[in-house]
Amino acid sequence: MNPIDSELLRTFVAIADHGGFTRAAEMVNRTQSAVSMQMKRLEEDVIQRALFQREGRQVSLTAEGEVLLGYARRILKLHTEVLNTLREPHMVGTVRIGTPDDYVMRFMQSILKRFAQSYPLVQVELHCEPSVNLLQRQDLDLTIITREPGAEVGQLLRQEHLVWAQAADANLHELSTLPLAMFNTQCFCRSWACNALDGLSRGYRIAYSSPSLSAIMAAVSAGLAITAQLQSLIPADLRIIGSDEGMPGLPMASIMLLRNNRTRSQVSEALAEQIVEGFRL
Repeated sequence: MNPIDSELLRTFVAIADHGGFTRAAEMVNRTQSAVSMQMKRLEEDVIQRALFQREGRQVSLTAEGEVLLGYARRILKLHTEVLNTLREPHMVGTVRIGTPDDYVMRFMQSILKRFAQSYPLVQVELHCEPSVNLLQRQDLDLTIITREPGAEVGQLLRQEHLVWAQAADANLHELSTLPLAMFNTQCFCRSWACNALDGLSRGYRIAYSSPSLSAIMAAVSAGLAITAQLQSLIPADLRIIGSDEGMPGLPMASIMLLRNNRTRSQVSEALAEQIVEGFRL
């Protein structure tokens, strides 16, 4: 049995992704005739099955081609991981990152997954604390914090408005005294929310307080309180409310990335790049 050349698989996937030989040839930087010869070799010498259905210039995959496509993607993914590991043996060690609990599930989950795939030998320490605490630490390589406009430090990851939210079937905004679920007193977002309500002379009380976003969202999802959070952190089961419900507007916050220049390394910079990209999504 002939082995499968990864370059044949790469061209095969390009054809499947771009719907034809011409566009695939551009993507793999080969001539169309070279791509055709590659696929003839793959079909006749390696797989020994027809992989494409050709109708004029239109190309689609046969059932066998669909099966191969799934395996080809997995093989190429593993191929990339092996090369990253063996070609960059310096990418080992530990990187320490601090972030508020807010961003772990929304952003860090996918960021850490991609980073582990690219650099499987690097150990990541994730420290979750409020921004005010993280700013005091000197032992972290990378730190993600939330800042007020005009008080930004480090590299800007994204800016967002705070929004009010409550359970989809709740009407807590109609109460004379609004029950709020907010972070602990050190969070400036809580101050913003309270100041905005004070400006409208709206009555409110802090019904639930926690340093954990998941705990706050649990109270809100249960229909027990209203919260004010960055819009990207509001889950689908909650309803954003605003001026139509008599709620005041809220400012915009900045999410920043800080680098520790004393511990800066190729490992920390690789993770920093992943973080910057991940917060754009």
